[in-house]
Amino acid sequence: MAEKYKEAGVDLEAGYESVRRIKSHVARTKVKGAIDSIGAFGGMFDLSAYGMKEPVLVSGTDGVGTKLMLAFEMDKHDTIGIDAVAMCVNDVLVQGAAPIFFLDYIAVGKNKPEVIEQIVKGVADGCVDANCALIGGETAEMPDMYDVDHYDLAGFCVGAVDKAKLKDSSNLHVGDVLIGLPSTGVHSNGFSLVRKVLFKDNQLDPHAAYEELDGEKLGNVLLTPTKIYVRPIEALFDQVDIHAMSHITGGGFYENVPRMLKEGMGVEIDTKAFPRPKIFDFIQEKGNIDLKEMYNVFNMGIGFIVAVDPADVEKTQALLREAGQDSYVIGRVTDRGEVDVQW
Repeated sequence: MAEKYKEAGVDLEAGYESVRRIKSHVARTKVKGAIDSIGAFGGMFDLSAYGMKEPVLVSGTDGVGTKLMLAFEMDKHDTIGIDAVAMCVNDVLVQGAAPIFFLDYIAVGKNKPEVIEQIVKGVADGCVDANCALIGGETAEMPDMYDVDHYDLAGFCVGAVDKAKLKDSSNLHVGDVLIGLPSTGVHSNGFSLVRKVLFKDNQLDPHAAYEELDGEKLGNVLLTPTKIYVRPIEALFDQVDIHAMSHITGGGFYENVPRMLKEGMGVEIDTKAFPRPKIFDFIQEKGNIDLKEMYNVFNMGIGFIVAVDPADVEKTQALLREAGQDSYVIGRVTDRGEVDVQW
């Protein structure tokens, strides 16, 4: 069957095998409202199951960037899907929306069912953590576009929130306190700089263990999945008046924090108030990178920020602790119109 297509580099039988392998992983992600639709032309979801008065859909799409090059080098593909989910769900969470469903897109040079299964396993793991359903996706075999051992991965997420509970900067005030939730490391941003500094300029071995990283293999440290903040932040919904939120991704503090501010507002951030993962010191030292640039590229240890009234700080941190989430008071909102990162 389809022998000429196979000669052209596309193996339909491998595609069928990939679908068979991923079905059990997709099944793990089912949530209320999800309608079994794997294999159909479109994914389906019943929003009425959430009983919202004025439902607003919030969507986000993203990829994993050149972090994928580390996955290829380490031949480790079972966590990169978590990154794809995290980058999308954390973004919609900022608007106060609970992620409800996710779709993935995988483009490969050669369809290797065992690799596809590992990728989708990671996507399913991320969806389970984010409490959203994986309702569909696409795997495209494109031998003229990608090397046989390479692939690209992107995701698309939809969240839902009652219109009255949407989060923006309208309730933000000067003097509000910034509570930071720690990252798990580099997450999925800045890898073009990481790869240049560590592997091109310094010729380091991603398979080697380094004392500065507590004896861990460099590649494994860099592949640590992006933290998904959905469950701890949802623990605050309806319990605390959250004034604004920010997901710290590419552009670090200087680009992402202003997205949560009103015109003319700024912030002070005390970098001594939270621990900095060792991988950032390692990257900075190897690349001789100015500290300000580090905070302008990387999350530097804080992946998500919540702004609340000073009177709500203790309650907010207590709720986060109950949800198993560490947090730090890292700064406050000012009227100075600038991001003042202090170290």
